[in-house]
Amino acid sequence: MNRSVFVTGATNGTGYAIASRFAKEGYDVFITSRTKENADEAAAKLQREYPGIKAFGVGLEVCGEERIKEVFGDIRGKGYLLDTIVFNAANLGIKQLTLEVDIKDFIDVFYTNITWNFMMARQAALMMKEKGKGSIVFINSNTAYRAIPDRVAYSASKSGVLGMSRALAVDFGKYGIRCNCVLPGMIKTERWVNNYNDCRNAMSNYTPIGDIAEFEDVANAAWYFGSDESRNTTGAELIVDGGNAIQLYPVNMPKK
Repeated sequence: MNRSVFVTGATNGTGYAIASRFAKEGYDVFITSRTKENADEAAAKLQREYPGIKAFGVGLEVCGEERIKEVFGDIRGKGYLLDTIVFNAANLGIKQLTLEVDIKDFIDVFYTNITWNFMMARQAALMMKEKGKGSIVFINSNTAYRAIPDRVAYSASKSGVLGMSRALAVDFGKYGIRCNCVLPGMIKTERWVNNYNDCRNAMSNYTPIGDIAEFEDVANAAWYFGSDESRNTTGAELIVDGGNAIQLYPVNMPKK
């Protein structure tokens, strides 16, 4: 049986690029979406592109532990013990004005980005422990270090994911399980293409190398951490942001 990977939020964009990267390397892939129909469509598309692998759609809303146990039980029932899990789905906490945000909306960001991912990471680790090997990859954000306006819950939760990944790397290392984080900056998502919330003019676009990430850039980083290419790397971070995080102020602004 092929190696297997589980990718959350993988029906399009960065998530689908990650799923494709692993499929290209011969991994069977589990793709999640909030709706089973969308997940199945993405899985069917991926299997058409890579006929040598199997792809499965998983309908998975942000949920509690019993539903997560059910999902991972289904994976086991198909004969798989996951080799890799990649957490791409996130609550972006957009436009949560700090002095006005409803506390429930604030907490929901932490529940999705930390608690929900922890519950899935634990179920994946129980599988990987049986194999004596595995990789957990969090698609994080450079905003874990560099705050942006009106995104306090998002930035704080992404900082929390860094700490959680390091802690899991320590706790799971004895089982041969590695935990690492990819930290993208601005990505050429649909939001960026459509200039949602004026993101095309954000300072994070003006990187030292003059470009921001394509989906495949993040996928390649996820592949590195998720595969044996990084077999001696755990508790680490890989920033994929064109150098945005290293500059004190943008030095590559467009000429007027």
